[in-house]
Amino acid sequence: MDTIFTLLMVLVMIASVLLVIVVMAQNPKGGGLSSTFGGASPAQFGVQRTNDFMEKSTWTLGGTIIVLILLSVVITGKPSQLAPAKQPVKKEAPAQQSAPASSAPVQAPVTAPAK
Repeated sequence: MDTIFTLLMVLVMIASVLLVIVVMAQNPKGGGLSSTFGGASPAQFGVQRTNDFMEKSTWTLGGTIIVLILLSVVITGKPSQLAPAKQPVKKEAPAQQSAPASSAPVQAPVTAPAK
């Protein structure tokens, strides 16, 4: 299980780095917070739309990251069916009862049968 989890996490990291590179390579579309605070509209300056390949790769990489993370949770989140439940191990032995001080063994009294 550890190797599968490690493999999935490496794939998530690779996809994350690729997603950062793709997002940084895109041209800004404008809008967002800049237009909320009085920025100029993108139509005035003719900002070009992002390449379709870049947009599709952004969505694909984002979806891939989500699927890999969910897959890693499903695979590694299940308890093992093969290993039985472990019982806690006692660290101390049970206390021994001490013998009485007299050296003679204690015997039950013998009773005579009733006539």
